[in-house]
Amino acid sequence: MAGDLIKNLGDSNFRDFISSAQTPVLVDFWAEWCGPCKMIAPVVEEIAGEYQGKIQVAKVNVDQNRAIPSEFKISSIPTLVMFKGGNEVERFVGFRTKKELKSILDKHV
Repeated sequence: MAGDLIKNLGDSNFRDFISSAQTPVLVDFWAEWCGPCKMIAPVVEEIAGEYQGKIQVAKVNVDQNRAIPSEFKISSIPTLVMFKGGNEVERFVGFRTKKELKSILDKHV
């Protein structure tokens, strides 16, 4: 299942995971109470399955982890951030369709 392909990151393991990733990493910053986050979650899961081996997908719950979202100036959710070589290369805020997401990801794989 695609859900198993998504890594849950937090303040304690975020830096190590992003910097050691061999592929680009798409990070979904979200929260339980966020409607658009719930809407994009299945899209993110499908992406994780379809791009397996090309990118890694991770999620950060902004209510449970304050330091990383603050450091990356995440002010609205959902925010999806693409990291490559440990550095942010692109970000987008709010719901995106699967087609929109794939066109963004394809630039980085």
